[in-house]
Amino acid sequence: VQLQASGGGLVQPGGSLRLSCAASGFTLDYYAIGWFRQAPGKEREGVSCISSSDDGSTYLVDSVKGRFTISRDNAKNTVYLQMNSLKPEDTAVYYCAKGFEVGSSCPPLTYDYWGQGTQVTVSS
Repeated sequence: VQLQASGGGLVQPGGSLRLSCAASGFTLDYYAIGWFRQAPGKEREGVSCISSSDDGSTYLVDSVKGRFTISRDNAKNTVYLQMNSLKPEDTAVYYCAKGFEVGSSCPPLTYDYWGQGTQVTVSS
């Protein structure tokens, strides 16, 4: 099982980025996938989650509602986090993670595999 997060970069405030979480070694649509972020000196924060395809629910933390969207492409075994209207406070390393149980909603009981992280920097 592997998760590969990508798509981070440097963007100006108000800009957009789309993060990708490419999964291998398991069938993506059977599991919840979460996005987390960790800024320097801060605790890791749950940003978003998309449940297994059977459930179909999504979750966004209040600070990103209306700006971020999570989606999945099962054919590509990839989950996306579309981030619009980015703010300096969104600067962090973003990680994706796989929910433990099959058919899970958000949040899953726990996350058992994590990607390596991709840096997002929002600065003028």
